[in-house]
Amino acid sequence: MALALSLTACGSDESGGDGDGSGGSITVACGAMEDLCQKWTEAFTAKTGIKANFVRLSSGETVARLASAKDSPEFDVWHGGPVDGYGAAVKQGLLQEYDSPEAAKIPDKYKDPNHMWTGVYVGVLGFCSNQAVLDKLGVELPDSWDDLLDPKLKQQVSTAHPSTSGTAFTTLWTQVVLNGGEDGGLDFMKKMHPNVLQYTKSGTAPGQVAGRGEVGVGLVFSHDCVKYQEEGMSDLKVSFPKEGTGYEVGGVAMIAGAKNADAAKKYIDFAISAEAQNIGQTVGSYQVLTHPEAKVDERMVKLDDVNLIDYDFAKASESKPGLTARFDEEIAAAPRD
Repeated sequence: MALALSLTACGSDESGGDGDGSGGSITVACGAMEDLCQKWTEAFTAKTGIKANFVRLSSGETVARLASAKDSPEFDVWHGGPVDGYGAAVKQGLLQEYDSPEAAKIPDKYKDPNHMWTGVYVGVLGFCSNQAVLDKLGVELPDSWDDLLDPKLKQQVSTAHPSTSGTAFTTLWTQVVLNGGEDGGLDFMKKMHPNVLQYTKSGTAPGQVAGRGEVGVGLVFSHDCVKYQEEGMSDLKVSFPKEGTGYEVGGVAMIAGAKNADAAKKYIDFAISAEAQNIGQTVGSYQVLTHPEAKVDERMVKLDDVNLIDYDFAKASESKPGLTARFDEEIAAAPRD
């Protein structure tokens, strides 16, 4: 039902494409905020005349949906969401190569060398804290991962589940890097587990949970916290862990066996362009943009001001299935007492 509602709301065309790769409509699996997904697809349609529908999905959901429909893909393009999820999709044969002419303008560090995906934005993982809640708890604004282990924050931390959320997997992989491997990373997550209120499905939800005052701290990409601040959740404050934090490169890619391949390529060309990347700012999404001609906004995090870890996206993608399975078994199912 949720899928049906999403497609209806986004102007679904049940007739689909022509079936020969040159269809007049495409369907996008979109990993960004819903309002940004809508603006991206509307702008593409206005520019090209090609109807674009979208379904908003988290990273884990996207990979699962692509895998379940591998023989008859329901999507043509994946747009938004961390590229370690794209790497997992590549390993399952769910994406296909497309070397967009627009991608030549994007720095190599934001592109897959085999042209399986291109990065269109960068987001930095941070703490999205409700200052009013922290004041009541007698807790300082966190600036360290260890701050999240404070007993005063029992059930006062909100984070998503790394099996469904690319944001949460970024959190998990950050702990792997900072703590010397998978065992160390999972050990940190076990220590934080009693302080977690619940593991949400969506990676953006913890910022809203904190904004409503249900917890003291939400773990999200900082641009999501800024968006909620601007939407009226004025108690929210952004901070970053001093010992280092992870980040995402949000991508765009073509789905293997896309039914509307020509239209999908045009969408990817558009998505990479500075014109499309600038759309985020019109709906309060202030990711750092990868196109050198894209606009810079003062509300975007300055990457040089944050201690970023050495985030190996290829290794993270390779480790994701086993690591999330261990998280399910060893942490998510455990009681919080």
